[in-house]
Amino acid sequence: MNLKGIFPPIPTPFSDGAIDHRALSRNIGRWMQTRLSGLVILGSNAEAPLLEDSEADAILETARKGIPSNKTMIAGVGRESTSATIAAARRAAAIGADAVLVRTPSYYKNVMNTDAFVRHYSAVADASPVPILLYNVTIFTGVNLLPEAVERLAAHGNIVGMKESNSDVAQLADVIARTPGDFIVLAGAGATFYAALAAGASGAVLAPSSVVPDICVDIYELVQKRRHDDALELQRRMAPLARLLGAQHGIAGLKYALDRIGFVGGPTRPPLGAVSADGRRQIDEQLALLGCQLEERTLVRNVE
Repeated sequence: MNLKGIFPPIPTPFSDGAIDHRALSRNIGRWMQTRLSGLVILGSNAEAPLLEDSEADAILETARKGIPSNKTMIAGVGRESTSATIAAARRAAAIGADAVLVRTPSYYKNVMNTDAFVRHYSAVADASPVPILLYNVTIFTGVNLLPEAVERLAAHGNIVGMKESNSDVAQLADVIARTPGDFIVLAGAGATFYAALAAGASGAVLAPSSVVPDICVDIYELVQKRRHDDALELQRRMAPLARLLGAQHGIAGLKYALDRIGFVGGPTRPPLGAVSADGRRQIDEQLALLGCQLEERTLVRNVE
């Protein structure tokens, strides 16, 4: 199992409100022809909080069939309760996930402190049949998994790394400094991707890598070769698209971009909406600047 490199958190295609498993298989087949290290299934960009457990398990089954053994399948299993997270981790492992990604519980924010996170993650790690990656995504959860907590959790034999989606590179660097050398830290923010790699991240889980995987892998490999000027130039070229597919237009923007380059993005699941006309124009411009071949607009589904 390789947890270094680039892993796209792939979206979930829907058709008439249901999971489009044929489209999911087709998309995965295309991603598996690239230099990506693997895929993250049921991450934030998969609209995981909007899925039933039965839907999530079916998605994992479809994904496992399409991901070859030389690529890594990471399954998002975060739930609000410790017991539900353990159950989801066990189901994912039984389906064939190589590792599980566990976001911070966050509903009871006022008591989600370092001690609570250590209790939660330690219990999940004790019970999970496969290794665990911590997942810190404050923009969605409103809570922050601090370096002190990560340092304590990194001592657990079944907690092998984390995805740090905050743009705070100083915090990411602090995590790297506090944890063992074999602890994997994956960047999760496209805007600070290069900076995170330069600070010592082992790779990334990035929405733009679903759309421009070669550029993201190139940035990663250039940093490994210490060609920082070339890596920074690619980062600057990709940054506008990363912003559009992240904070500005989110999952709807990501799905629209995929539709435009021949994947099946499809509609979002309510209450999420569609990308605006101005957002579509901005995304089209950036895709063209990055050399992507655009499909005809008549084929695009994720629009208002």
